Amino acid sequence: MRSSAFIWIVLGIMVLLDFYVFQSVKVVAQNASPKVKTIVYYVYWGISISALIVLALMPLTNFEAWPRVLRNYILATILGLLFAKLIATVFFLVDDIRRLIQWGSGKLFFRNTEGEGMSGEGISRSVFLSWLGLGAGASLFSTLIYGFSNKYNYHVRRLQLSFDNLPKSFKGLKIVQISDIHSGSFNNKAAVQKGIDKILKENADIILFTGDLVNDRAVEMHDYMDVFNQLKAPMGVYSTLGNHDYGDYFYGSHPTGDMAIEKEKNLQRVKELHGELGWKLLLDENVSLEKNGEHIALIGVQNISGRKGFHTYGSLAKAYAGAENAPFKILMSHDPSHWDFEVLPKYPAIDLALAGHTHGMQFGVELPGFKWSPVQYVYKEWAGLYEQGKQKLYVNRGYGFIGYPGRVGILPEITVIELV
Repeated sequence: MRSSAFIWIVLGIMVLLDFYVFQSVKVVAQNASPKVKTIVYYVYWGISISALIVLALMPLTNFEAWPRVLRNYILATILGLLFAKLIATVFFLVDDIRRLIQWGSGKLFFRNTEGEGMSGEGISRSVFLSWLGLGAGASLFSTLIYGFSNKYNYHVRRLQLSFDNLPKSFKGLKIVQISDIHSGSFNNKAAVQKGIDKILKENADIILFTGDLVNDRAVEMHDYMDVFNQLKAPMGVYSTLGNHDYGDYFYGSHPTGDMAIEKEKNLQRVKELHGELGWKLLLDENVSLEKNGEHIALIGVQNISGRKGFHTYGSLAKAYAGAENAPFKILMSHDPSHWDFEVLPKYPAIDLALAGHTHGMQFGVELPGFKWSPVQYVYKEWAGLYEQGKQKLYVNRGYGFIGYPGRVGILPEITVIELV
């Protein structure tokens, strides 16, 4: 019921936006030939009405039963249109405020002056701002559509990290980190395999996966077991759980009865999948990695979040126990907010933390010396390397995707870290 009401609200907003934006479409097409005007108007309303019809059908049909891939593309396209028109509307509102001020000034200062156009005639809409608004909206929409092609465009990011307390035997250790596979979103097995091939070419000493194997359910991984079980490394493949692995978004946070039983079975199956892939799942525990008689600690926690709305399942105190005397410690923790929330204030001996979770929102800008994404207003650490004193955090941008079936500016990531 709530989702249906939300859809009807969005539908109403989109209808109002369509008529408002159309006024500017008419302005920019005012000098075109009748034939061109007709084409422009038909294209505009053809796209808009199609989106409205699909949106109206959602609460009237079993939309959740539609194929996941189809649902994601439809929703992404409709939301893309909505955001594009909202962006365009900002420019139109600026223009309308300008016109209102001019009209009001004319009425106030020239109402007794004959021949003043402002006192008797309306102020025309600015063609420049209309073009600017439509251009901004169209650019956003076309960018989101283009992003569909980037969801399997795996980008290898390399960095060297220096630590004074790293044992000599581990200098040059090559770590590959991946995160947020979200297998339930995949629809192209061959494209996913290309990413795995890139990982294998790195010949890493160890591979670390920092959570969100599935979107919700263990069954989502079944078609991709023979892809991800290819990941091997001399020192092993280790993994943790992310917030999606617990099934909260499908079964509910606190289900009862049969649903609670199904949720627990699903979580158990997700855990079993890690073992079947040949990965060592760390559930609030640590392992000692040995090389030439020297040791470092690898610590893995279940999902711990420093933000409201995300459940905390793990215990760093439990995971840390027994690793106190290790000269160097690596922590795998899915949510980067855990770093500020608990790691920095309570565990200064954890040298390197690896996280994922944010996906960089799958939308943003990354240029040399500059990066931006809307997610940075929610997460302080959202992509790349962060340092506080001698402690370091690296946030992987995610291997997969969820919701929006694409990426704009923030590409799927394979991280290669060399300890020096």
